[in-house]
Amino acid sequence: MNRADVIVEAGRLAAAGERYALATVVNVERPASARRGDRAVVTPDGRVTGWIGGACSEPTVVREALRAIADGEARLARMEGGCASEGVVEVLVEPVLPAPLLAVCGASPAARTLAELARVVGWRVRDDGVEGADAVVVATMGHGDEELLAAALGSGAGYVGLVASAKRAATVLAGLRDAGLHEEAVLRVRAPAGLDLGPSSQEEIAVAILAELVAWRHTRPGESPVPAPAEAVDPVCGMTVSVEGAAATIEHEGGVVVFCSAHCRKAFEAEPERYGGLRAR
Repeated sequence: MNRADVIVEAGRLAAAGERYALATVVNVERPASARRGDRAVVTPDGRVTGWIGGACSEPTVVREALRAIADGEARLARMEGGCASEGVVEVLVEPVLPAPLLAVCGASPAARTLAELARVVGWRVRDDGVEGADAVVVATMGHGDEELLAAALGSGAGYVGLVASAKRAATVLAGLRDAGLHEEAVLRVRAPAGLDLGPSSQEEIAVAILAELVAWRHTRPGESPVPAPAEAVDPVCGMTVSVEGAAATIEHEGGVVVFCSAHCRKAFEAEPERYGGLRAR
């Protein structure tokens, strides 16, 4: 896969709303197999698409990529004098985390304006269902509100809002209770949705809802749902390696030993007693 193919794959993942890290070789000191500008995409399962160096560079980049995906911070990985090379490789690792997905239900002016504004501030927007959405806003002007809200509450969305007057919102919530929804679920519905601006036009209501959504996004717990990657020390070379997507592993004395490369695994298999049988932690 060439560099252009890596960018195409990165675009595909971004369009699908997938998390990944883009790793780019920014500096090389010979001897080293990587070249400045080499790139790879690393996904949360440790899969590498592209090229950022050989067997000793890749485990370090994967480890730093998984850390970056977990904490959302870019970092510079520097590899010096690896298993079989005395060169230096520096790789910029940048996490790419999908924008939140907003499901807007309804064809009201508030719904249309909200969808337009959300796209302007970088949110992904869908109007064909609530599956996978981080936030759902029901703005149908009274056409199937209860059914849509019940689906939204069952979808796992963190924000569920209803565009309605206070009087109609109370009626809709009462309908949810009558339909058997637990009170805890009903209380999750923000009704009426949006900041209270007093009497407002449909377009102003959309602005008020977007403001509330932005505030919710930046204050909600669990901004980084990807856990920090499990890591282990290669007992042969001492390198810290991500367990997920590790290049080589073996079972030993009831545990799993993780290696940066097949070369280190082969050395361990030849003399396991020499290396103490370190396991994944």
